[in-house]
Amino acid sequence: MKHAVEIDLIDEVLALKSAGSAFLNAAPTQSPADRYVSKDRFRQEQVRIFIKLPGIVAHVSELANPCDFITREVAGRSILITRDKGGQVNAFVNACRHRGTRLVGDGQGSKRHFSCPYHAWTYANTGELISAPHFDRGFPGCDKSSLNLVRLHAREAFGFIWVTVNPDENFDFDAFFEDIAYDLESLHMADMDIKVQNTQLRYANWKILIEGGIESYHFKIAHKSTIGPFFEDNLSTCKMLGTHMRSVLPRSTIGDLKNQPRDRWRLRDHANVLYTLFPGCQILAQQDHVVWISIRPQSVGRTEVRLATMAPKNADQSQDYWQKNHTITTETLNEDFSIGESVQNNAETGAVTTMLFGRFESALDTFNRRVEACLDRPSCR
Repeated sequence: MKHAVEIDLIDEVLALKSAGSAFLNAAPTQSPADRYVSKDRFRQEQVRIFIKLPGIVAHVSELANPCDFITREVAGRSILITRDKGGQVNAFVNACRHRGTRLVGDGQGSKRHFSCPYHAWTYANTGELISAPHFDRGFPGCDKSSLNLVRLHAREAFGFIWVTVNPDENFDFDAFFEDIAYDLESLHMADMDIKVQNTQLRYANWKILIEGGIESYHFKIAHKSTIGPFFEDNLSTCKMLGTHMRSVLPRSTIGDLKNQPRDRWRLRDHANVLYTLFPGCQILAQQDHVVWISIRPQSVGRTEVRLATMAPKNADQSQDYWQKNHTITTETLNEDFSIGESVQNNAETGAVTTMLFGRFESALDTFNRRVEACLDRPSCR
């Protein structure tokens, strides 16, 4: 983030704090519960959003060396991601071109070749079919080169590996991230590695879990025993950067900056900066590290959440230090996620038909309007 932008954001927060105000929308808005419980809508979100848009499948440190590979599930599809001997990242549908069985069952490892467990069709980590038993006799007229693995669009950027799971989607990656690229590059996440991580399954719609983190109205109540005492009460700001959102969540020390020279102001020393990368990824930038929050919808009411605390590779802090920070983050987010599961249950039983967003919860309405826009038109750009 440019320092001039940091100063502007701090000025905005200090002005709101001085006025005893919050970052306000024009009016309260409503969110129908059907957004979170409709199976038909969930299928549309998968097809029109998660299959069409690039999503993070890994941090670059997880595919650091030639011949490394990982498998991931995106929008219900199994994906194989490799780094070949030339250092190039490749992504493929994890399915043999013969009978369609899953080619690779392991979650990660290092291999140059992959042999199908069904009939031993064997592929290079660049996707080419290199051998198949009795091929010439059994498949006369078939061109072996036409039976390579189905390639997907893969891209390394901002310290992550991104994949678009629709092989026919010709997506302009640079345009999609143009307005937020500088902020993400400034975090230097390519120079980090994962210090601690965990994955959990939550019984709530993916949008509810994202909504829980982009407002601070709940901080003093839901997080009263964790981070609540260290943050301002109901004070946060948000701004759309193209399709994505940047939220500023000020800590209680933000007011101290009024007595410091402006050229020494640093936003992350006095606030968490949360980047919501549409549709299902969040980067929580804290003082000396970032937390990568991966939101992967499994069904309309079930979501896989991966939390990874990342810090510079050459950081001096001990593993105990990173574990402690990760534990605090996990405990705090679990408070949000448990509440989200309660919301989901009430919506599924019909006890709740509409959620109400206050004027200071404008980020929630903005996010949902972005989802609606993607569902309403063929191209979600």
